[in-house]
Amino acid sequence: MPLNVVVGAQFGGEGKGKIVSHLSIADDVDYVVRCGGPNSGHTVDYRGFRVGLRMLPAGFVNEKTKLMLAAGSLINPRILFQEMEHCKVDRSRLIIDRNACMISDGYSKEELELGLRSRIGSTASGTGIGVAKRALREPEVKLAKDLQALDPYIDNVSEKLNSALDENRKVIIEGTQGFGLSLYHSPNYPYCTSRDTTVAGFLSETGLAPSLVDNVIMAIRTFPIRVEGDSGPLAKETDWETVRQSSGYPYPISEQTTATGRTRRVGEFDMDIVRVAARVNRPSQLALHGADYLGFENKGLVSYSNLSNRALDTVNLLEKSLRVPVTFIGTGPRNEEIIQRRMDAQGWPLEKALPIPTM
Repeated sequence: MPLNVVVGAQFGGEGKGKIVSHLSIADDVDYVVRCGGPNSGHTVDYRGFRVGLRMLPAGFVNEKTKLMLAAGSLINPRILFQEMEHCKVDRSRLIIDRNACMISDGYSKEELELGLRSRIGSTASGTGIGVAKRALREPEVKLAKDLQALDPYIDNVSEKLNSALDENRKVIIEGTQGFGLSLYHSPNYPYCTSRDTTVAGFLSETGLAPSLVDNVIMAIRTFPIRVEGDSGPLAKETDWETVRQSSGYPYPISEQTTATGRTRRVGEFDMDIVRVAARVNRPSQLALHGADYLGFENKGLVSYSNLSNRALDTVNLLEKSLRVPVTFIGTGPRNEEIIQRRMDAQGWPLEKALPIPTM
């Protein structure tokens, strides 16, 4: 039963969308189901088409892949349909769980009035208010099955995915945000999001059992980010010009959030949050993004043997510290800028950074 779950190890922006879109094509995946809401975005840069997605699963790049929104999702239909039109996604590919919760435009205004943006750096997308109103069972709450415009897409995602896995279909759960933002497990409450952001949380939202999981792929950034403003602690915080100088990038670099367009804060790599994320999520594979920030000479590489010593040292550090193989290495934002290492029979890359661990 080939079920992969993609999860973030830090504070979001770790490249989950890139891994999902890459695997959707490389593994010819049957279903990609996205969790979360429009408070976070996944960027896909495929064959010159770059798009930031807040609702649509990143697996849209494979025209044969069915796209799902889980029962635990918070959905803004206006954003969803805009993204489908922009990405030219045939509506027959979309499946929305009947119990996904709708977000009205007024929810965003409520979050702004509560001061969530200034107080904790919220994206003020209305997602948190949607979660709260659903938990309170307020009469105004509408589920997907209550909205006539969504009738053509409504189904039971849990039932459909369980049947697909019984038939050995390939499924990816596209997790949202990062472990350090988990409502339950973040060390920085209240500087967190409105939901759990762990593998267990995503399985719960989707309606799949832990025993079905084949692989957990945990995405990690070489330089973690958080959204602008008072969004919570970021160990060893630095700035984009310092990153540019240390990497040797010949032109200015910075990153903006998909949800708000604001410039992200950036910090140096911190193993502490990654180690805790690995303990809770128990990944079987790691995806390291930002090798180009460790040296511009890594930009666009597709061969592991050509990576700089600094990048190789970072791979070694992760594998020795976490005892988990780094199987994907991002060398730039585009889908094509990725190294996928070949695996041996024990599940470790053939180009090993350390001996195969014994249990």
